Amino acid sequence: MSSEKSGETITVRTEEAAAPGPAAGRREWRCHMDDRHIHRDDLRKIWKECHEESLWYRALPLSLGSMAVTGGLIYNGVWKSSKRFGPFPKLAVAGILGYIVGKASYASTCRSKFQALGIGEGPGFGPWSEGGGFGPFWNRGPGR
Repeated sequence: MSSEKSGETITVRTEEAAAPGPAAGRREWRCHMDDRHIHRDDLRKIWKECHEESLWYRALPLSLGSMAVTGGLIYNGVWKSSKRFGPFPKLAVAGILGYIVGKASYASTCRSKFQALGIGEGPGFGPWSEGGGFGPFWNRGPGR
């Protein structure tokens, strides 16, 4: 930062305005938690709603349903129960898988709730996100 005094006016020049370099055109990523127009209370509210609704509307019904179907298959003799542990391991695996599938099936609904709030245009994380999500030099081909 430099300042010059010429007569009555004072001119102040900053490095950003004085030297527009290659970083001037580059898009910066910002954390959505720091946005002033998105309140953290709104984020917490939607996060809590997503957890509760995914549990009550998807995960618990699918878990109980898969356990009921597995119990019916074991009862009718289609599947055999374990000699050592009985039907419990198969019922537990069916319940856990139903829970996981139920939680995963609610992800798109939860994502749309966050997008309605204004979150969703960021770079994201993981290989499915824009830019690869593995760092600045991953998947940087001619089109990027």
